[in-house]
Amino acid sequence: MRTCFVVMGFGKKTDFETGRVLDLDKTYRNIIKPAVLAAGLECVRADEIKHSGIIDVPMYEQLLKADVVVADLSTSNCYELGVRHALKPFTTIIIAESKFKYPFDFSHIAIRSYVHMGEGIDFEEVVSFRDKLSDAIQTIASQPTNDSPVYEFLRIKPPHLDTAMDDAPQIAAPPPAPANAPNQTVSALMAQVDAAFGRKQFIVAKSLLQAIQGLLPTDSYIIQKLALATYKSEFPSMQAALEEAREVLRKLDPQGSNDTETLGLWGAIHKRLWELTQDTTQLAESIFGYEKGFYLKNDYYNGINLAYLLNLRAALPGANVADSIADFVLAERTRRTVILMCQKLLDSEKERGKPLPDHYWIAATLGEALFGTGDQDGAKNVLDKAYAGADASWMADSTRDQLAKLDKHLQGFPYRKLIGM
Repeated sequence: MRTCFVVMGFGKKTDFETGRVLDLDKTYRNIIKPAVLAAGLECVRADEIKHSGIIDVPMYEQLLKADVVVADLSTSNCYELGVRHALKPFTTIIIAESKFKYPFDFSHIAIRSYVHMGEGIDFEEVVSFRDKLSDAIQTIASQPTNDSPVYEFLRIKPPHLDTAMDDAPQIAAPPPAPANAPNQTVSALMAQVDAAFGRKQFIVAKSLLQAIQGLLPTDSYIIQKLALATYKSEFPSMQAALEEAREVLRKLDPQGSNDTETLGLWGAIHKRLWELTQDTTQLAESIFGYEKGFYLKNDYYNGINLAYLLNLRAALPGANVADSIADFVLAERTRRTVILMCQKLLDSEKERGKPLPDHYWIAATLGEALFGTGDQDGAKNVLDKAYAGADASWMADSTRDQLAKLDKHLQGFPYRKLIGM
């Protein structure tokens, strides 16, 4: 059976141009794989290759041998596409999310675009683009034409795997697979990770993710999930788990990173370390993570956490007067921005005719932001509706607990009279 190899990330990845987090697994499951199967080809993505060692060798083999390659560049993973263009002159299809910013040297390459909503994809968009992609696969598989700029401009002959291996100079063998690397696909292991998270078995999830990291040692999504599982495990103690998670996340260089998922996790880990230790350096790191994440992504999650922590720092005993007032004012401004964001998201639900997947948290965040700016009546109106529609009681309890903490920090702000409160 003819094969199609799909080049793309997996899991949730950040589009650094727009700051959005795209769920690439939904693109693959709902659009690409069904389109390939409908075109009559076997479909495989790198995380579906059954391989107990580092995944690079079978990936390169697929890039050379696959009858068709579909490359989704939505999060700018262009390297594998370049390898495919160097190895094969035809049967490569490039797709990307509609907001993808093309590199300057892609202007002469055909790229088919689809609309991704971040956490999900509209059903009509799924059906429409899936059909178009399936037609394109059938066409190029039956009538291959040159689509590689390498072969278009250089007029060279493509390599054949057996011949290329015979003629290649001898080089050192790749390192052996990690001892704990199971002979399963990454996709199957990740399904077990998701199930463990769903059961709150975070130690199990951590163990599985450590095995997956042996196969994909630099994948940011795996490192982020491992950091999350580590601090959620609270093993052998809450503080030890948080400190271990912090070290896991350091591999992604949070100080220099523009990945908002990394920054959000960095902020969450240090927020909890602050709560345990009352060490102001932990508080500063948490504010750094949420603040940078908010400015990059312009989202309500990072924004509401940033505002809360700024109020917390503003109310610390012995804080510098100017710094304390500056933190208070910045928290107010951040909340005003968050209010506009949340209202816009809730208004979009009316156009969609159905609630967004994170409706409760949008409404709860709006309520907290209104509460923080002093609009008690507006906050109560929003929160009463949110509580009534919460999927579980712990969600409302979490929001009430957060509001109680926020009120304490607001009331503890020592310069209320100075700024006319």
